[in-house]
Amino acid sequence: MISRRGFATVLAAATLIGVAGCGSDEPAKAGAPTRVTFGYIGDYNGTSLLAVAEKQGLWKKYGIDATVKVFTNGPVQVQALQSGDLDFGYIGPGAFWLPASGQAKIIAINTLGAADRVIAQPGITSIQQLRGKKVGVPEGTSGDMILTLALQAAGMTNKDIQRVPLDASTLVSAFSSKQIDAAGFWYPAISTIKKTVPDLVELAKNDDFASKVSFPNAFVAGNKVVAEKAAAVTKVLQVLREATDYRAAHPDETIAATAELLKQEVAAVKADAANSKALTTKELDAATADGTVGTWLTGMGDFFVSAGKLKAPVDPKTYYLGDLWTAASKAAAAK
Repeated sequence: MISRRGFATVLAAATLIGVAGCGSDEPAKAGAPTRVTFGYIGDYNGTSLLAVAEKQGLWKKYGIDATVKVFTNGPVQVQALQSGDLDFGYIGPGAFWLPASGQAKIIAINTLGAADRVIAQPGITSIQQLRGKKVGVPEGTSGDMILTLALQAAGMTNKDIQRVPLDASTLVSAFSSKQIDAAGFWYPAISTIKKTVPDLVELAKNDDFASKVSFPNAFVAGNKVVAEKAAAVTKVLQVLREATDYRAAHPDETIAATAELLKQEVAAVKADAANSKALTTKELDAATADGTVGTWLTGMGDFFVSAGKLKAPVDPKTYYLGDLWTAASKAAAAK
């Protein structure tokens, strides 16, 4: 059965290591489903396609036995990909520097996100007022990215604030108890904070930087998986492609399935879904072919260079496997 834990679930390292003993490295018998482990983050962007795959029976349709596991962020999933404890995963834009630096491969673009914010305690009304203040941020995430962009726009750097690295669940409690003055974070977790700090201030959002950088999120695979398990990658992409078009055509049903998987209220998931733009496979195929995705990734790469995450710009073709994404359509048609 698929694990159904909420956003705030924190996986201990021992749990991750335990996956290896039952992972997809075991040889499959002839005709048996392909076993894969798949990571996700417990929000709409990170969960919706996996919820559709389960609800619509797509794993079985494409011959996959999937074990899905919830994580709090993308960087932890990339670590699990590298150690072999995970085959596939989901990352937000703030973690794209990891595949760009060779630590994983992007196999599919998911949605364009708009859920990230720089939030502050009541009374703080500008980024400039964060000078010298404690600002929480989950390292290497989209929260990190939105904070860095906001500081740059204000003519500031991380040296101008007291940067406090925190995981997502700890950040919620730290902000709610006023242990930190501000945070680079995202919805729907911000909605949880608003229950105790209803008058928090939003100082920056994704749309503020739309002319400079896009915020796609994506599905990734381990380098070894891509190199050694091509058939499994194709099957997973077939599932993701069909789920992508189902989500675009059936938004209400997708929201309901996601709420069921996450054990959240439908209204909360619907509000979270409003912070992203769902794309069809036709749109994603065209964006891959005409270089749009490459432009998104190049813009993000330039940002990561300026933020010190990458030493130099990286050609997106080295880590975005767009050819595999589009080829999976032909493979599905031939089935």
